[in-house]
Amino acid sequence: MQLTDRINLNLSNILVAGYLLAIVTANYLVTTYGPWISVYNAFFFIGLNITTRDYLHSIWQGARLKRNMFLLIATGSILSVFFNAGWIAFASFVAFAASEGLDAIVYHQLGDYPRWFKVNGSNLPSALLDSILFPLIAFGWPLLWYISLGQFGAKVLGGAVWFVIIQGLIWSYSQVKERKLL
Repeated sequence: MQLTDRINLNLSNILVAGYLLAIVTANYLVTTYGPWISVYNAFFFIGLNITTRDYLHSIWQGARLKRNMFLLIATGSILSVFFNAGWIAFASFVAFAASEGLDAIVYHQLGDYPRWFKVNGSNLPSALLDSILFPLIAFGWPLLWYISLGQFGAKVLGGAVWFVIIQGLIWSYSQVKERKLL
């Protein structure tokens, strides 16, 4: 197995674990504390998830991409149910399935642009869609616009911050792996 393949496998496992931990934590917190916490969740946890999705898109590219993304989103929702986040887990599943589908299309269309542009550019429409669907399904009508707007801004900003963190971790990890193999 080549260095790049080993880095991608390890990175994939770390990103999947982070994604699942983030979504389960976010769903649990909304179930426990209500709509107001979802703006904080949007920055810390959902910003991580929408950015992680783009990295996994690059690693899982090809035939297994759609299957793996569906399984990832479904697993996060199923795990959330175990933490008593039933309706919130359902809202999260529907919103993520729709918004991350949109994210995948936009990310793919931005093909040759630099990674920072692809990740942050695809996060904009997916964050908007998720910020409308999730509160609407989770908390009902009328839409809590202040929650939706707060979530949108927090997801976009959180996604950009998480991009810098993940990119730095990837660079550091690859440097350590290269030195050990030389």
